[in-house]
Amino acid sequence: MEVRPMAPADMDDLIQIWLDASKEAHHFVPADYWESRQAEMRNVYLPMSETYLLEDAGRIQGFVSMVENDLAALFVNTGQQNQGYGKALLHCAMNLRDVLKLRVYEKNQRAFRFYIKNGFEVLDVSVDSDTGQKEQVLIWSSSK
Repeated sequence: MEVRPMAPADMDDLIQIWLDASKEAHHFVPADYWESRQAEMRNVYLPMSETYLLEDAGRIQGFVSMVENDLAALFVNTGQQNQGYGKALLHCAMNLRDVLKLRVYEKNQRAFRFYIKNGFEVLDVSVDSDTGQKEQVLIWSSSK
């Protein structure tokens, strides 16, 4: 298992991981919403982020993206979840920052429990203006 910075040649794989995992984890949001966001992920969000990917057995298994202290994305291949990849990616981000903040859909209880188990605390509740879904705003600090 190796974590390394994203290279431009990784973009297609990361977009596919994001799309598949988004549809699965966010089944309460119409799939066409995620389909319609691919260009933004490719041209805006990933290029503006500090992104690291995890490779295992010669294949990209997931990635984590940060924008300053915001953990903007953490996605693992849908068929490879519960293998420790998400935790490894999260710990990579935690080693690079003293504070991390993120938003997780309230209906995505699996992700919410994952972050709470790994030291995040609820900071606030908001509503995603794009989807109308309630979100938990979570924060983690290395000083705790």
